[in-house]
Amino acid sequence: MISYTTIAEKIKARKFLLEELVKRDFKKKYKRSILGIFWSVLSPVLMMLVMRLMFTQFFGRDIPYYTTYILAGNIVFSYFRDATSEGMSAVVGNSRILTKIDLPQMLFVFSKSISFALNFGISIVVFFVFCAFDGIPFGWHFITLIIPTILLFVFNLGITLILSTLYVFMKDIRYLWSVCLRLLMYMSAVFYRIDGYPEAMKRLFWLNPVYVYITYFREVAMEGRVPSGFVHALAIGYAVAAFVVGRYIFRKYEDTFVFYF
Repeated sequence: MISYTTIAEKIKARKFLLEELVKRDFKKKYKRSILGIFWSVLSPVLMMLVMRLMFTQFFGRDIPYYTTYILAGNIVFSYFRDATSEGMSAVVGNSRILTKIDLPQMLFVFSKSISFALNFGISIVVFFVFCAFDGIPFGWHFITLIIPTILLFVFNLGITLILSTLYVFMKDIRYLWSVCLRLLMYMSAVFYRIDGYPEAMKRLFWLNPVYVYITYFREVAMEGRVPSGFVHALAIGYAVAAFVVGRYIFRKYEDTFVFYF
C-alpha cells in the first residue's frame, strides 16, 4: 500500500534540492534560446494557427469556437507529449550524480514533471486569452479547470515513472514511444469532433486518458459547464492508476538502475 505521508515527508525533507532541480530543468529548457520562456507562449499559438489553417476547411466548418477547440486539445496533448518524452530520461540523464551521491531517484523524475507543469500553466494563460478572443463568456466554472490540471500532472508523472524505468534498460523505448504518441494524437480528437461516429466508436475514445482530459477542458470552456460524474470518474481513475502502477514499477527496479548506467 502506498504511504502518501511518507512520500510527502521525503519531498519536504529535500525541498531545497527539489527546488534547485526544477530551476535547473526549467532554465535548461530555454538555454541559448533567444525567445526564452516566451517560447512557452509562442509554441502553442503557432501550433494552433498551423492546425487551424490546415484543418478548418476539413473539420472545423461546423465547430463553434474552433480556435479554442483546437487550442484546448493542443495544449493538453503537448503537455502530455513533452512531459513523458523528456521525462523518461530524467534518471539516465542524471546518472553521474546518482552513481556518486545517494539520492532518491524518483526526485529527478518529479522535478522534471514539475518543470513541464510550469510550462503548462503558461499555456493555460494563453488558452484563457484565446477564449476571450473567441467571445467565450467566463464564469465560476472555469475554476474547476484546476481539477484536470492536477489530475493530468499525476497521470503524466505515473506514465513518466514507467517510461523512465524502461528507458534505463531499453533505450529504444524512446523511438517506440514517439510512434505511440503519434497514434495517440490522432485518437485524441485534437482537431476534429467525434459526433458523427457510431456510438460503439465513440465509446472507444473514452479508453484514451488524454482524450478525457481534453474533453474536460473543452466542456468547461466551450459548453460552459462542469463535466459529468462519468468524466470525473475516468479522469481520477486514470490518474490514480497511472501513478500507482508507475510508482510500483519504479520502486521495484530502482535499486538495479545503477548497474545499467
